[in-house]
Amino acid sequence: MRDRGLVGPAPFAGRPWWTRALHLGSAYLALPLVAFLLAVFLLPIFSFLLQSVLSTEVRDGFPRVSAAIRDWRPGTPPSAALSDALVADLQESERNQTVGKVAKRLNQEVTGFRSLILKTSKRLEQRDPAAPSGMSALLAIDPRWGEDAYWRALRRAAPAVTDRYLLAALDLERNNADAVVPVPRSEALYLDVLGRTVAVSAVVTACCLVLGYPIAFLLAQLPRRQSRWLALFVLLPFWTSLLVRSTAWLVLLQREGLINDALVWSGLTSHRLELVHNRTGVLIAMVHVLLPFMILPIFAVMKRVPDQQLAAAASLGGGPVLAFRKVYFPQTLPGVGSGCAFVFILALGYYITPALVGGGNDQMISYFIANFVNETVNWGMASALSMVLLALVLFLFAVSHRTLLQSTAR
Repeated sequence: MRDRGLVGPAPFAGRPWWTRALHLGSAYLALPLVAFLLAVFLLPIFSFLLQSVLSTEVRDGFPRVSAAIRDWRPGTPPSAALSDALVADLQESERNQTVGKVAKRLNQEVTGFRSLILKTSKRLEQRDPAAPSGMSALLAIDPRWGEDAYWRALRRAAPAVTDRYLLAALDLERNNADAVVPVPRSEALYLDVLGRTVAVSAVVTACCLVLGYPIAFLLAQLPRRQSRWLALFVLLPFWTSLLVRSTAWLVLLQREGLINDALVWSGLTSHRLELVHNRTGVLIAMVHVLLPFMILPIFAVMKRVPDQQLAAAASLGGGPVLAFRKVYFPQTLPGVGSGCAFVFILALGYYITPALVGGGNDQMISYFIANFVNETVNWGMASALSMVLLALVLFLFAVSHRTLLQSTAR
């Protein structure tokens, strides 16, 4: 039974009624902001992510086939009703000019299905009304209609809800028995890209931590006037466009750029280095762009650590290294965790910098999402890759938050 002595008084106990009305009124003032965020932020993201499980092209373009093919058993010849439904849908979609969308979707299931659909619809439009219909008409146009693989593809693509895109984003697919299996190694791509994205983000985060922690410590220890000037240089990159900063690194790191000129002139190297269009250039440019996001959270935590603690540790016999390791550093872990999470999550979604400075083997997952949206117009795959990236970010955020809470509890 709950101890009633631990339950505090009601929030508005003993207060006049108008106090509650004012409190509720202030809460209602936030409703327009909530509605605005819901309309312009959450709903568009939700509708975009929903495309990863939706596939309505075949259902809308071939409604008769979508209904009839549910009763068809793979491995058996298509029934007369099913073949007649396909002929009717092909003729109607040709008249409505929607056959192209259906053909494009079916070509994702079986390569060459698009040409088969377009060829069949054209021939059916031109055929003699007295000619045979149904399966005989389809086989007369192209014998591929007698192959089981094309009818299986129609059956897989007919439902409006599909897991095809999410499976493809994880290098998986369904075989002819509808079992989930890995794609052939020669066709596997996205897990490698996802691993590359995580690896690059982790290296960038580690470099930012190694470079950013001493800078944040210097900012926290300097007098206020000098600290402000140094902080100005830390914030300076925020005043420049990301595209401009990435392009600047492209100029500096190229074979005939200033950095190679300086290295050759100083004698540090006898030949010019390849610093651009490879992983080295991507890491240098991303670390430069993301370094302030590591410095600022750590600096904010360091400013709250009292200076007297290090002096007290020294008075108790602790040397500078021991005092830093036992007293100072544990108190800065919340800033380190926040900075690492911030940099890592931002790096996961980077697109412009790897696209400009990196090579073909350095593109991250955001490049493929943009390519599916802008080039191939495959919203399903773009949404599925975004869903995988979002799930990865949420998982890493939960892990880092839990780890941070455990470290601060100690």
